[in-house]
Amino acid sequence: MDNVKIIAFVGMSGSGKSVAVDHLTAKGYPKVYFGGMIYKEMEKRGIERTEDGESEKEFREMIRETEGTDWVVKQVIAETHDLIKAGQKRIILDGVYSWTEYKTLKHEFPGRMTFIAIVVDKNLRYARVAKRPERAFDKNAIRERDRSEIENLEKGGPIGAADYYILNNGTIEDMQNEIDKILKEIGF
Repeated sequence: MDNVKIIAFVGMSGSGKSVAVDHLTAKGYPKVYFGGMIYKEMEKRGIERTEDGESEKEFREMIRETEGTDWVVKQVIAETHDLIKAGQKRIILDGVYSWTEYKTLKHEFPGRMTFIAIVVDKNLRYARVAKRPERAFDKNAIRERDRSEIENLEKGGPIGAADYYILNNGTIEDMQNEIDKILKEIGF
């Protein structure tokens, strides 16, 4: 695993994590999507995804409760190791949710993980979430999602422990420029 570097974006729903990940996948870096592990398992079990995201939320919480809080991250680690075995040296992780996932990744890939928190003022984030074409939420729904992710998934820990922070109150280009500065700094 010499010279392997892994970036994980963390942040609340609507902060811009997906836009950040898309910026790097457009440069050719492979990603491992935490939510994808949930979707694959839901499909395997015959559970349909609902448009409001409720079935995903319930399944995500259920699988962590029944299979362990590290179930998703174990799937992500296996896929990341597969990418490394295939010769990938730069990998993006999309969707670290919990403190358990953060600690597990730091332990599994010592010295190779960089966590970047994407943060945005709450009212701006709420407005952006309400306008997005997929999985739009009104203010009450996003508040409930925030509460659930913070209380049930311990999402605040990885954000609080991130190595870098990007304030995403401006344009997409502003955020991409900040990401590129961090990439240069860490030799990604």
